[in-house]
Amino acid sequence: MKLNYFLLVFLLNFFTVFSQNNFDNFFKPSDSLHKKRLNTVIVSEAVIGSATLIALNQAWYADYPRSDFHFINDNAEWLQMDKAGHVFSAYHLGSFGANALKWSGADKKSQLLYGSTLGLTFLTAVEVFDGFSANWGASLGDVAANVSGTALFVSQELLWDEQRIVPKFSFHTTPYASSRPNVLGSSFSEQILKDYNGQTYWLSANIHSFFKSSKVVPKWLNVAVGYGAEGMITGKDEFVNTVFLPTDKRYRQFYLSLDVDLTKIETKSHFIKTILTVFNTIKIPAPTFEIKGLGGTKFHWVYF
Repeated sequence: MKLNYFLLVFLLNFFTVFSQNNFDNFFKPSDSLHKKRLNTVIVSEAVIGSATLIALNQAWYADYPRSDFHFINDNAEWLQMDKAGHVFSAYHLGSFGANALKWSGADKKSQLLYGSTLGLTFLTAVEVFDGFSANWGASLGDVAANVSGTALFVSQELLWDEQRIVPKFSFHTTPYASSRPNVLGSSFSEQILKDYNGQTYWLSANIHSFFKSSKVVPKWLNVAVGYGAEGMITGKDEFVNTVFLPTDKRYRQFYLSLDVDLTKIETKSHFIKTILTVFNTIKIPAPTFEIKGLGGTKFHWVYF
């Protein structure tokens, strides 16, 4: 639950550092290595990453007892929605790191070797914190998800020299949060980060990138497959005395929908390109076909 929150804080702070210059050329990637920009990237990542980890330690771990480093097996919890969150976070932190080095004019090898591993490095540090906490523990499942998110970005760059399949996120409120607001969130902003019942993680594929010679398929059109889950007020299937819930059964959800690749929208402004890249992490609400894990299907005219 803490993961998406600190990903958001990290990206917003980093983006703010690079948004102080109002000139559009500031956002244009350098054609060759720009040492001042490279130093800005390195220092900013080090400062913001360290500050975020310190804040995480104080906000999340300081009030709980420490222990020797240990692992736990939490792979069965939250119907793996937290693992989907790790894939999403590792991918986009890695994408952000690679694009930051591209902005500085660093070569492709450096972008992939040092930039795309930003998410894996940061999230590994979080796992170390978990491993020394008596209330949690390092998770091999989390590590595998982090590696998967990084690999998804790197493999596409090596195979296609572009990102054709992008993890995305969407959210809608659910009645489950009111049953355990301390765990699932008491406000809308908290629920976005904590209520797995309302989260959906997507793999959004750009159609035109697979059929580049086509003059019929719009360059911005995507098809997205999504994964979600409901009926969860605890990590595991445990009884908790709560008010009435829509169902007492935990079940998975699978989705098929249309989407938009915002990075394919043509613009000459490098500032707007940067904004579109940031918001391309979010799935556009669209008509969606749902398959319920308990059986049955449902069509949503607009699904968030």
